[in-house]
Amino acid sequence: MALVTSLGSASGLPLATLLSSITAAENLPLTAMSNQQSAYNTKLSAFGSVQSAMSALQAAAAQLGSPSLFQNITATSSANSVLTGTASATAVSGSFAINVSQLAQAQSLATAGVASTTTAIGSGTVTLDFGSISGGKLDPVTGKYSGATFSPDTTRAATSITIDSSNNTLAGIRDAINKNTALGVTATIVNDGSSSPNRLVLTSNQTGAQSTMRIAVTGDPALSNLLANDPGATQNLQQTVEGTNAQLTVNGIAITSASNTVKEAVQGITMNLTGTGNSTLSVQTNTATVQASITNFVNAYNNFQGVTTQLTAFNVAAQTQSPLTGDSTLRSIQTSIRNAMNTPQPGDGSAKSLTMLAQIGVTFQADGTMATDAAKLTTALNTNLSGVQNLFSSVSGTTGIGAQMSTLLTNMTGSSGLLKTATDGLNSSLKTLATQMTSTQASISSTIARYTTQFTALDGLVASMNQTSSYLTQQFAAINGTTK
Repeated sequence: MALVTSLGSASGLPLATLLSSITAAENLPLTAMSNQQSAYNTKLSAFGSVQSAMSALQAAAAQLGSPSLFQNITATSSANSVLTGTASATAVSGSFAINVSQLAQAQSLATAGVASTTTAIGSGTVTLDFGSISGGKLDPVTGKYSGATFSPDTTRAATSITIDSSNNTLAGIRDAINKNTALGVTATIVNDGSSSPNRLVLTSNQTGAQSTMRIAVTGDPALSNLLANDPGATQNLQQTVEGTNAQLTVNGIAITSASNTVKEAVQGITMNLTGTGNSTLSVQTNTATVQASITNFVNAYNNFQGVTTQLTAFNVAAQTQSPLTGDSTLRSIQTSIRNAMNTPQPGDGSAKSLTMLAQIGVTFQADGTMATDAAKLTTALNTNLSGVQNLFSSVSGTTGIGAQMSTLLTNMTGSSGLLKTATDGLNSSLKTLATQMTSTQASISSTIARYTTQFTALDGLVASMNQTSSYLTQQFAAINGTTK
């Protein structure tokens, strides 16, 4: 409440000064509450910094606790024009000499040419199945076999389409084939520029020798003459592209694949063949990623340690403390984290089993921070990667320092964790304090208003008495002067 600065001017009494002193005295509890409010807010901000540092440490620990980190294997081809490779978790390190002599192809067949794509040809049923050709000889000019045998693929059922007046043109047949995806064939019309230029071209949707087409037709002879094709009997279509398997060797071992995507010819590796020729496929574990993750974990811990050290420091010279000096919640968090990182892991039971961080060159320093011996860590990764993985993680992702630290930190920063409990307590105290400050401010305002009213009345009363006194003094002086 603003003071009445003219208070006392009429009476000459120091009422404004007196009211100011009373106001200051009344405000002392409010000032203490305001200081307490600032302290609570400072502590909340400090816990926010701790939470941020713990979240970063949790993320770094979770990365080390993930089994997939240690399965980061790369497959590098010396000739991408021949093949590229990708590795799965089951791949093992090694170098493999690959020679690709033949790529897998999808078979293509072309009909004889017709003059118009919209002229009716004939009606009937077209049935298509797939299989492989054995024996016989392929004429490269006519694209037809002699003396060959067709062996159907029993894993793929034959599929039929009906050709009638709604689709018995070349264009209609093309559309009917493409509409029925179960056929496993794509149809196009090619114009070869001759007097009967329009040729229907059928291409298998799958590569490999086992995807050679056999087409049976029942119905009008014209439809049969156009489409019927059995590599072991009547062949009315020309084979323009032979269906072939990919042929390659891996370290001298012959490999056949119906697709240019070759899986498990090398354990855990998928090779995508892009051309013929030689390539060396190098499979290596990406230890650099693991090493970077361990370094990131150490840095995150040191950052957490630095934040907590700053927030709990006590300045002896100035006799001042930091926002969280002596705080039991933070002390409990620090102890839990340190204990988790110093707890030995069960290991894998082998002679090279790793159970402590110090075994890979990660040690605690006198100031509470961690340091990494890069040479020792590199040696451990190159010679005992499985041991390092067991130290930080497991196949289940539930054991190991990384997994355990991630769970611990998640619990402590979660909805029912230590940090949430502490910050909820501070927020509750701030809410109560705000209510008390509002009530106290109202009481102070009421008190000062009452004093102001009383002092204003006193000022007027004394001023009136002073005026009466002055008047009487003048009158007595005048009477005394007349008498004399």
